[in-house]
Amino acid sequence: MFSTVLVANRGEIALRVARACRELGIRTVAVYSTADRDSAVVRFADDAVHIGPAPAKAGYLNIPAVVEAARLVGAEALHPGYGFLSEDPDFAEVCEAEGITFIGPSPQVMQRLGDKAACRALMADAGLPVLPGSTGALTSAAEAKDVARRTGYPVILKAVAGGGGRGMAVVRDPADLVAAYRATRAQAFAVFADDRLYLERYVEQARHVEVQVLCDRHGGAVHLGERDCSVQRRHQKLIEESPAPGLTPALRDRMCETAVRGALAAGYTGAGTFEFVLTPEDDFYLMEVNCRLQVEHPVTEMVTGIDIVREQILIADGQRLAFRQEDVVPRGVAIECRVNAEDPARDFAPAPGTLTEFVPPGGPFVRVDTHAFADWEVGPHYDSLLAKAVVWAPDREQARARMDRALGEFRIDGAGMRTTSEFLRSVLAHPRFRAASHTTSLVAAMADEAAA
Repeated sequence: MFSTVLVANRGEIALRVARACRELGIRTVAVYSTADRDSAVVRFADDAVHIGPAPAKAGYLNIPAVVEAARLVGAEALHPGYGFLSEDPDFAEVCEAEGITFIGPSPQVMQRLGDKAACRALMADAGLPVLPGSTGALTSAAEAKDVARRTGYPVILKAVAGGGGRGMAVVRDPADLVAAYRATRAQAFAVFADDRLYLERYVEQARHVEVQVLCDRHGGAVHLGERDCSVQRRHQKLIEESPAPGLTPALRDRMCETAVRGALAAGYTGAGTFEFVLTPEDDFYLMEVNCRLQVEHPVTEMVTGIDIVREQILIADGQRLAFRQEDVVPRGVAIECRVNAEDPARDFAPAPGTLTEFVPPGGPFVRVDTHAFADWEVGPHYDSLLAKAVVWAPDREQARARMDRALGEFRIDGAGMRTTSEFLRSVLAHPRFRAASHTTSLVAAMADEAAA
């Protein structure tokens, strides 16, 4: 087992990883920017290394600084969390060259699956269903027009290197395609330094359902069930739940078995997520594969009892999965809500500030993953996530009521601070959510209802 792991991230996920390491008896070292000098993970970890100023490019995205920190403290392994460098195959390759175990899939697998267009082609060859669209990256606006004509409108343009809901544009009118192509290319380059796009059919009234997989280095692979992530704004998830409501056992089995087949075909190792779009007719198509831990992994942990971060570390250490597929027995329902420092009244604009009060909820079957505390400054440099509230209950309605109660218990205050907690409660109360008839259009529909 590793003796020292460097946690190459910040916020609640860095603290989550450090806690898993401590339970395994592993020494943890945090990295931090100047803005995070007094952060929760710096206080918790056994050691910490300053890697740069607040801007992410100078700190958490600075590969030489992160690798030098690992070398400095003698870390045998590095956990990238999610975001930042977690899906950067170049970073994983540098770690490998330096003799540092990257807790995640190999650089080669990350390269194949991280390129969304290449991933589509690879998974189609493996027999997974993919939406009609381009077979690779688009080379011109003219090609985009030709593919869209053959695919049929509406279509969605996506950045090949995309993630986090960025670098996407839905096009319903052929007259808008060229302008959308140019604008999305510019956004993709600005965000990902890669302007390549691909195109696929856009499914109206779709659901977003994803499957969690774990694969060891010895050919062992299991799924941990599925999550529904359909409550989104601008393609970014707000509420996730497991199991996905309304799926027949046969459909659930097909989706989960498809994800495992895809993982084995790709030679995947570690924790990964296969994301599917589910049509109103219950047809499903692969959207992408996330080669990292997901923000919403706690809902799967709550229903399966399996610590996914712990399993990531054990797999990276070369150990076999200690359980088989038949040993994974989900129980009950879990829901996660992302409480962000954002103002829903201003189109979810970030609302940074200093927390004068931060009291998370408690009570039975309530879990809160957070790095926030009173006097903590929520700055403008990073993601606006303050806390993830997660609840478990025997059935969906009890879980929904428990989450509503938990969100109502949050006490978050500070000059200029706004959060999404009350908005999330309004989603939970919406008739379509309560009936589990909602799709990815729910938040937009709520905005239209409020404006009417």
